Amino acid sequence: MMRMPEAGFGVVPVERARSMDGLTLFRAIRSGRLPAPPIARVLGFWIDEVEDGRVTFAYEPVLDHYNPIGSVHGGIAATLLDSVMGCSIHTKLEAGTGYTTVEIKINYVRAMTERTGEVRAEGKVINLGSRIATAEGRLTDSAGKLLAHGTTTCLLFPI
Repeated sequence: MMRMPEAGFGVVPVERARSMDGLTLFRAIRSGRLPAPPIARVLGFWIDEVEDGRVTFAYEPVLDHYNPIGSVHGGIAATLLDSVMGCSIHTKLEAGTGYTTVEIKINYVRAMTERTGEVRAEGKVINLGSRIATAEGRLTDSAGKLLAHGTTTCLLFPI
């Protein structure tokens, strides 16, 4: 599993990102040929796997992400799921096509703490239309226990 891409963190130049199909873009980030986005550094997650219509991220819960009641803030799980679901859709997009989240629905099943250990968020495309795409996501611990799950609807548009 690769935690820190060799290219580090940064922003892929917009024109370069626009010229690449989504699967090629995410494979380049995963391999370290392109930088991972800054949010990955800030929240401490990394791309674990990338394939057509499916992306997984890994994350290790940390004390810095705790809420006042002693567990990782639910926004971290929501961000991980929103990200992998959107990225799974992005892997199916041709060069010059963008997307944005229109709606997400997250269900929390178990809390994360720093004792949870490494977790995986997996996003899979459900449907890819010409203007709307949907995906589902699951967040699990290392034993495969479900922590949270969700769905997304994304709007597709030319960029």
